[in-house]
Amino acid sequence: MSGAGSPESPSRSEAIIDRLHALHPKLIDLSLGRLRHCLDRIGNPERRLPPVLHVAGTNGKGSTCAFLRAIAEAAGLAVHVYTSPHLVRFHERIRLAGTLVEDAALAAALEEVEQANAGAPITVFEITTAVALLLFARVPADLLVLEVGLGGRFDATNVIERPVTTAITSIGMDHMEFLGDTLARIAHEKAGILKPDIPCATGLQQPEALASIEAEARLVGAPLRRRGQEWHIAPHAGGLRYADAGGTLELPSPALPGPHQADNAGIAIAALRAWTPPWLDDAAIAAGLARATWPARLQQLTGRCAALLPQGWELWLDGGHNPAAGEVLAAHCDLAWADRPLHLIVGMKRGKGAEGFLRPLLGRAKTIHAVAEAGQHLAMDVGGVIAASGGAAMAGPTVREALVKLRLAGGAPARVLICGSLYLAGEVLKSDQEAA
Repeated sequence: MSGAGSPESPSRSEAIIDRLHALHPKLIDLSLGRLRHCLDRIGNPERRLPPVLHVAGTNGKGSTCAFLRAIAEAAGLAVHVYTSPHLVRFHERIRLAGTLVEDAALAAALEEVEQANAGAPITVFEITTAVALLLFARVPADLLVLEVGLGGRFDATNVIERPVTTAITSIGMDHMEFLGDTLARIAHEKAGILKPDIPCATGLQQPEALASIEAEARLVGAPLRRRGQEWHIAPHAGGLRYADAGGTLELPSPALPGPHQADNAGIAIAALRAWTPPWLDDAAIAAGLARATWPARLQQLTGRCAALLPQGWELWLDGGHNPAAGEVLAAHCDLAWADRPLHLIVGMKRGKGAEGFLRPLLGRAKTIHAVAEAGQHLAMDVGGVIAASGGAAMAGPTVREALVKLRLAGGAPARVLICGSLYLAGEVLKSDQEAA
């Protein structure tokens, strides 16, 4: 599995991050001023980076970044990657020239930036973004794939002034308390990463969201590459067919499962072909799609958790947590999982749209177990998940207990999907990897 290390006691770097939480009372406080002040004090590493691909959106950002990285690495490039949140260890967020950052290097950079910041108010995401940019500037690489944390316009990653290309994945209703309560407002904030004369590839969007992106693109002078207009992608002959003004590509099916991954793969291809780097060729694109990995996105588990189920059953994990993700999972169930019964194990984050996430899944599941893990960040209580299901769910109340109940109930081979939260996914991955 890519991107997750073995569970262990808190590392030196994680202890520093815990201390940094005291510097600013808010976990999320969208602004660029605090970070720019910090970057000034460490020599402005954001100005000394390899070419940057900047990715925003609601759903599919991580998968699009995975495709971008895989395509570039298939072409022989060394690639930096910055993503969030992590699932098991913080180190997953920073990949230096293809390798997850080592604890000693991360801890040293954290201490250096903390000292330079001199106790000034700053959020943990801002200071860890400064740390990542410092490391990216110091370690040679050919490319940096940079994922927006939240929103875009005032997200810490938007200190990058001249990316070579940008991408906006599918936009849905999420983080309304920070971004706005309509698709148009949320899309306006996501489109804040657009820069003059820098191309932007966009995937499938609701008309309201697309109109907002188009308005921002006209305002700043950013050329758009829109799915269904400047580029197209569709299933074809056991794989995918991609087409734009540069020609048509016959491609393998993406390694990441689910029909929605065609959109994310197409966004990555469109963004790269809009930039047209000399290293990009059809073979690298095909190889990258076939090799991409991204944990907790329709990931099949085969470790300790899966061993709790009857022989012949399958256990899957997905971190989707908003209404759009629920629709995507429902579509995947209809297209690929109609061959056997489906059981859901659902844990949500407090404040998330649990009802909207669950609604499209309710009629497709034989049973639903509501769970909350002890280490799950800001977990919605089990009763809240049951209420969001309209009473259709029963108490797990933990993943392990739900899996044991399913084993004891037995029956024909079935499929179990654990879903609802990336934080739940992280706890499940820890448990699945634990040594016997």
